[in-house]
Amino acid sequence: MKGLADTPSYIIELLEGGVTLEDVIDGHICEQALVEKSAFVVGDLGALMRQHACWQSVVPQLQPYYPVKCNSSPAVIQVLASLGLGFVCTNKAEMNLVLEHGVPPENIILSGVCKQLAHIKHAAKNNIQHLVCENEAELSKISRSHPGAKLLLQLTTEAHAAETSMAFGSSLKSCRHLLEAAMELGVQVVGVTFHVPSSCQDLQQAYTHALSDARCVFDMGVDLGFNMNILDIGGGFTGSEFQLKQVESAFRPLLDAYFPPLSGVQVLAQPGTFYVASAFSLAVNVIGKKVVTRHWDSLTQGENNEDTEFLYYMNEGVYGPFSRKLLGNSVAAPSVHKHALCAGETVYPSSLWGPSLDQLDQVVERCLLPELSVGDWLLFSNMGACCLEESTCLSSSPQLPIYYTVSTSDWYEMQEAGVALDSDLKNFSMVQYSV
Repeated sequence: MKGLADTPSYIIELLEGGVTLEDVIDGHICEQALVEKSAFVVGDLGALMRQHACWQSVVPQLQPYYPVKCNSSPAVIQVLASLGLGFVCTNKAEMNLVLEHGVPPENIILSGVCKQLAHIKHAAKNNIQHLVCENEAELSKISRSHPGAKLLLQLTTEAHAAETSMAFGSSLKSCRHLLEAAMELGVQVVGVTFHVPSSCQDLQQAYTHALSDARCVFDMGVDLGFNMNILDIGGGFTGSEFQLKQVESAFRPLLDAYFPPLSGVQVLAQPGTFYVASAFSLAVNVIGKKVVTRHWDSLTQGENNEDTEFLYYMNEGVYGPFSRKLLGNSVAAPSVHKHALCAGETVYPSSLWGPSLDQLDQVVERCLLPELSVGDWLLFSNMGACCLEESTCLSSSPQLPIYYTVSTSDWYEMQEAGVALDSDLKNFSMVQYSV
């Protein structure tokens, strides 16, 4: 064992000799078979590095600021901090987390709607100057508790308004009033932030409106004497390189027109899901099974047919790592551990449920699976953006164990990229994993 710390908080499994992530999952499933068969998560830290390389290759003009609420795992924070990312925090705990990992205060933005006074004061105490402001009430709180703040005005977009039922951000019309109020209160405004969701169907139109409005706000701010130098185009990046290129092709010509490089404006973005989604996989156990047979009459006289459907109950549900389902997000169908579908193999309509027996605790409404048995394992990929480090108040189950891995090739690439793991990852120890 290679120890990087006397009392490590996490273990990283170093994959050598051709060992794969699938081998790690197999090993932990075998361990669980001997005990209580608890669900667990496997994290591939090398995926963070690969996503960072993709980001730098496709959108080098955008400085990434990672939204901590997406996945607050200290492992994620430490690796991304080592790669030089900035961070967007929404509360005191998130600010403390990134500060503890050596992130400079100037690389932190305090965001969030209706920020608590205690959080604003904590930002002021720790010299975190960049705060997002979306209305006059927030401006008033910030002027009293953090008069030295540098504000980014939250600009609403049509695409984001269409996705949420709640008002979010300031309209272009109200931004002039907000800028004038900030000037009267003596609070600096340094830029604009907006968000175009990944669900947006017309990226070209959405970015055209958002960037043109942002340019107008910049011009209004300059007219009032503010030094406008930061543009944050928000999130909306799914994790796919193809989708990232689609977004880039939509905003790049507009960005060049409204905020050319010579303008001196620093352009930020908030890739959360993009960095972490593919880095984590969740393994859950089938703990119950129900068969439903539906009879129906054929058009052929006298012929009776039936369809078999299966309801499977898992040891985790929407009150745990699948909580995003409660927010209206879909969960992709899992794969079955150690089961490769063969041509002609029978699959059945299936639904997947959590353990609560609550009607809301449906994780996957319908998918096609081979017939499973109680005790089988299901693997959900792309689970990194599910707040895995945060225990939900709706769940009484303990925090899921997370097993971190990195391949030797990724390890060396991370070091070559300037991630000094031996000094930066002080809370980790290394174990060699072999089959």
